[in-house]
Amino acid sequence: MTGERQEWAGEPFTEKAFYLADFRERTLAIACAADALADPAPVRLVFAELGANRTGILLLTTDGSLARQLDADIVAVPPGRAIGSVWRALRSSPRVALLLQPGDSFHAACRALAVSLRVSKLIFLDAPGALLRGDGSRLSFVDLAELEALLEAPIGDASQRVPLLREIEAALRGGVSAVNLCTAGGLDEELFSYAGSGTLFSVGRYVDVRPLGIDDFGAANDLVTRGVAEGYLALRSEAELDRIFANGFGAFVERRHLAGIGALIPHAESGTAEIASLYTLTRFLGEGIGGHLVAALCQVARERGDACVFACTTTLRVAGFFERHGFRRVSPEDIPAEKWRDYDPARRPHVLCLRLDFT
Repeated sequence: MTGERQEWAGEPFTEKAFYLADFRERTLAIACAADALADPAPVRLVFAELGANRTGILLLTTDGSLARQLDADIVAVPPGRAIGSVWRALRSSPRVALLLQPGDSFHAACRALAVSLRVSKLIFLDAPGALLRGDGSRLSFVDLAELEALLEAPIGDASQRVPLLREIEAALRGGVSAVNLCTAGGLDEELFSYAGSGTLFSVGRYVDVRPLGIDDFGAANDLVTRGVAEGYLALRSEAELDRIFANGFGAFVERRHLAGIGALIPHAESGTAEIASLYTLTRFLGEGIGGHLVAALCQVARERGDACVFACTTTLRVAGFFERHGFRRVSPEDIPAEKWRDYDPARRPHVLCLRLDFT
């Protein structure tokens, strides 16, 4: 390798700061039945952070004592002008509680209120928490099409939660952009981390792959730093990183959250392309983000006439990922010679090479 090694300077890009910036000046509706909150302390801390962040909170509950425990002002909702009354209440208090009638279906009433108030995000605090697959693993993301299929043929614990899932579907169809499902104790992790603790339901496909723009480079740089620290990515010089970003693509969740990155490096002498610095965040493992990135990069390579794409890694797990996506293991001699110019000689004996031919 050539050039100076890049060192991370300044404060690292934090997940919580990212989400707080995203939530600023927005209103979140948080639905909590009395039996879903054994300990109000964790939720109270989240509410305090959101309030300091200038994020409005609508607590939807049937329990007035719960509202008082969470320091939420109880607001009456006049028929016909609920949205204006709630807006005025939020101007004087960072969080307000809207009391629902105990006799109604709680989830249905919360959905109807969230739709009528036109909030963009609704969070159900539910004792079971995230939706689970049949093997017990968590479903982190479910889009509307996947939710429809899940309701037709429930898997995991979905069969026991169909009424709630139908209300989530109705909320998405009614104009709510995203619905989170998590435990009260997991609210902080669900809202403020990529790993999450629950399930996020969204209207459209949860991932969109596009070229990185200059405003994405800060988050992309952080992902590269994480990948290096975890041993999945090679440490690169500043010049090499610039080349990665110039040819970089990002997988964005909800069109703005950077969930993964990958670069398509052209090798003009051989008419081939290299997939480099492929990395996805913890929350998206098993959710297909890496597969979306590889498919998009291969499509770009095909369209520009490259004969093949290849990837090099020192990690068996990464090699297995590429093999599952149609790549085959090859020797270093089957990789363009220009790849090995200025390559770290200490790293080369450990490199696994994979290639996908288009012809």
